Amino acid sequence: MTELVRRIAPDSLSDVRALREREWLVTNGLGGYASGTLAGVPTRRYHGYLIAALPAPLGRVVMLNHLSERLRFFAGETRVLESEATLLGGELMEGQSSQAGSGSFLTEFRLESGLPVWRYRVGEFILEKALLMPYQQNSVFLTYHLLAGPRDVQLEVRPAVHFRPHETAVSGKIAHAYTLSITARQFRILGGAELPLLRMSIEAERHYFVWDDALQQVYYQAEADRGYDSVGSLWSPGFFCMILNPGRKVSLIASTESWRKVGAIRPAEAFAAEHARRTQSIAAAARAVQTGLGAELVLAADQFIITPVGRTEDTVRARASGDEVRTVIAGYHWFTDWGRDTMISLEGLSLVTGRATEARWILRTFGHYIKQGLMPNRFPEHRVEAVYNTADATLWYFHALDRYLEASQDRVTLRLLLPRLVAIVEHHIAGTMFGIGIDPKDGLLRQGEEGYQLTWMDAKVGDWVVTPRRGKAVEINALWYNTLRLLAQWLQEEGPGIRDWEPIAAGTPPPDPARYMALAEQVRASFNRRFWYEKGGYLYDVIDGESGDDSALRPNQVFAISLPRPVLDPARWEPVMRVVTNTLLTPVGLRSLAPGHPDYRSKYFGDLRARDASYHQGTVWTWLIGPYIDAWLKLHPGDKQTAHRLLQGFEPRLSEWCIGTINEVFDAEAPFSPRGCVAQAWSVAEVLRCLVKTAD
Repeated sequence: MTELVRRIAPDSLSDVRALREREWLVTNGLGGYASGTLAGVPTRRYHGYLIAALPAPLGRVVMLNHLSERLRFFAGETRVLESEATLLGGELMEGQSSQAGSGSFLTEFRLESGLPVWRYRVGEFILEKALLMPYQQNSVFLTYHLLAGPRDVQLEVRPAVHFRPHETAVSGKIAHAYTLSITARQFRILGGAELPLLRMSIEAERHYFVWDDALQQVYYQAEADRGYDSVGSLWSPGFFCMILNPGRKVSLIASTESWRKVGAIRPAEAFAAEHARRTQSIAAAARAVQTGLGAELVLAADQFIITPVGRTEDTVRARASGDEVRTVIAGYHWFTDWGRDTMISLEGLSLVTGRATEARWILRTFGHYIKQGLMPNRFPEHRVEAVYNTADATLWYFHALDRYLEASQDRVTLRLLLPRLVAIVEHHIAGTMFGIGIDPKDGLLRQGEEGYQLTWMDAKVGDWVVTPRRGKAVEINALWYNTLRLLAQWLQEEGPGIRDWEPIAAGTPPPDPARYMALAEQVRASFNRRFWYEKGGYLYDVIDGESGDDSALRPNQVFAISLPRPVLDPARWEPVMRVVTNTLLTPVGLRSLAPGHPDYRSKYFGDLRARDASYHQGTVWTWLIGPYIDAWLKLHPGDKQTAHRLLQGFEPRLSEWCIGTINEVFDAEAPFSPRGCVAQAWSVAEVLRCLVKTAD
């Protein structure tokens, strides 16, 4: 298989601003990552060469923040390889001359099978830098290759650190004095007893270390743009010096793992192994996504499926059943694993990519966390306990299981989970946490509790819930109908063989598929009677809310058509889709609110309050292109080609922000600037899933 390469156009590499705005991301299958800008200048608190995923309560910790790189020629001239800005002495110096890094040296940036490679030209010298994180290790390998040059040259690499949780402000004081120890060419930095050591080593024939400790002040542009503290300190112990010979490679390794683990594989072997793993990942995916955009998204999908560190009980329980623990990171850099995002993303991330076994592990892992009929909303960064404030993640669990069963025919897992699925529905019928429960008058599901955001439109700033949507939300009830139909079907197929039913309360009747089907029919009739907004020709977003029925035109109504068991009468599909298409559809997803509404916001920018005020008030969400295409194909089942064209706008976007992946949201108006998380699980998953669904 030919190696997959994405190159950034050379003419754009002279645009300093673009280099600072474009980012790269490499992950390690544990939730850890390395990330930065093409320019080499850190602009976010999350940028660094090693953000290690450590057990709670530590979470993800920035362990190696920055590397300054210089070429020193033996005549004494020095060239800095970073663009526009470089860490020099005690502060971040901006606006240096070309010899101090104006960006003129970077001649190429590319992803090789998703891994970043920089190429620099300095006179007659051509140097490449490549980076990877070995799978399932908190380590980073950087290799420098002098491709051409008339003589040897010295590479100086200065590491800079500030050990801190990756989400904390860059302005935080360095808590402990750092100490550097050197033993047998092994370098160790200690920055506090509660943290692991940062270990570094060099693989080069000729190298040495120069002690030159400095405390540097760094300016983070993206943090300033987002309204956060933007200046912080980094400590550097000095710099490594490596002699580069033309045609030869040298490497720097940084890790929080033991020396034995770090040294188990040499850099050249690590690169070969990781490229082979990525090639195998593409080969295992559906044929329609083994080349081009699809293949790139298969590699992007790999970034989100992780083995969570530190969940000892999960690991013991899973392995006792012959499983392993897997979960899904909702987005990089700041999200952890969220139940809703995991279940929505499951088909695209795992089933389309040939990872059905991991899908099973994810479903079983989350099944153990069901509490009072609810699936966890999220697992916070620094604790093991789950948070349950969600009305839809549990219903998406049924959908994800349905897609898994269709792909795998794994009836063993269905029989294992069926008692819990019955308990979920019974809790919803009886009423559970956060005001979630059915209205016995119409069978519709209502939700809402003061101070909580329970649907996917979950922005909250302090005590302000931006889109509370308390009442009976349209997509919640589309999912509720789908859930009831699925449970009735599964009970008919498997129920007679299940013996360990546990009633949620005294008097709860035994599971009866006919009862759930009857409730589903009540929900369907009530839905079509209550949610139709005659004046607009579309569906209410929420009915029986705090202020009555909400006619705001939002994309949530698409789920009444898109789900495998649609609740909306087919006679109303065409008018709903016409309105949604004309008002909400963009080249990169669906707007979250129609233009013209008083709360509509065309741009997503500013500080946290300003961003959250627009998060679901017009901002385009990429993941919604998935249900839109599902619904569109129900109206036009023979026209996959038109549906496929809706996805072509994403290909150039893979070169715009975080190279090789798809971000979370976009501005609501042209040019639809990318915003939010630079890499988002359900964005990648839904585009990937639909590439397969719309393939000829």
